[in-house]
Amino acid sequence: MHNSNRATNIGKASPYFVYKMIELIHDSKLMASIRNPYKLLKAAGIEPGQKVLEIGCGPGAFTIPAAEIVGKDGYVYALDIHPLAINKVENKINESGMENIKPVLADASNTGLPDQEIDLVFMFGIPHVSGGLTNVISEIHRVLKPGGILSFEKLGRSENKTITNIENNGFVLVEKNGRILLFRRLKHERE
Repeated sequence: MHNSNRATNIGKASPYFVYKMIELIHDSKLMASIRNPYKLLKAAGIEPGQKVLEIGCGPGAFTIPAAEIVGKDGYVYALDIHPLAINKVENKINESGMENIKPVLADASNTGLPDQEIDLVFMFGIPHVSGGLTNVISEIHRVLKPGGILSFEKLGRSENKTITNIENNGFVLVEKNGRILLFRRLKHERE
């Protein structure tokens, strides 16, 4: 597997103070009580034994819970464009003793992960993505196994526009769980 933990071309990361504000909000016990990570991950379709890609892991509010759910037979790739996010997740991994998580410093439109490696990708709490959603969806399609799931939390976007954009890039909407939209990856004709 390509080692993208310290990618050299990761795009434009958020300034330090912006990341620290995000960390303060997302890593608080209050936020965990409002946005229970286990409940949201269950709605996303995460199950034991899966290989999961978390896009925009931030300070890791969902990373450790996702790793606990997939268990020792599963694996979580925690991806973020910001080095401080990756450092925070690495600290949480060390504190927790979890061995089924790999932090990945990369742009979501170029993860460096192998083709068709992932069972489920989730994107929670991301208001925008660099390079646009279409490039990220294309990359997700590449790394997901045929029939794999993209779980997307809608945040202030037009739901119909988001669904259309994702479906136009090789997915079909299969379920809505509150704010979580689940899409199944379709096969390309060449697969």
